[in-house]
Amino acid sequence: MQTGVRGRCPRCGEGRLFANGFIKLAPRCEVCGLDYSFADPADGPAFFVMMFFCVPPAFLGVWLEVVHQVPYWLNALITLPVLLIFCLLPLRPLKGWLVASQYFFKAEQGQLVYIDSDGRERPRR
Repeated sequence: MQTGVRGRCPRCGEGRLFANGFIKLAPRCEVCGLDYSFADPADGPAFFVMMFFCVPPAFLGVWLEVVHQVPYWLNALITLPVLLIFCLLPLRPLKGWLVASQYFFKAEQGQLVYIDSDGRERPRR
């Protein structure tokens, strides 16, 4: 978990997980050569941010509106920066954590299997 949150390779803990972009994964670890093509966190980081980290800024905006009845421009001036900070800062550590978890638990894409007449599982073709 710590290697992912810090943006380090899940295998060696030394190489960088992210390329030059904010949340763009590097193609492989520059230290141990681990290919990051297995990693597909999809919308997981965005989902966690929306469900957990965006709630306090949303409550702040509603609280400012209901209790203090501030003008809309002042509400936006206060709430939008807080919302951006709460939404953008956790994206990178969450994505790193999800990629490291995929490596640690050897997560793969699901497959449909069926059980034949002998009672053995076989992949569906």
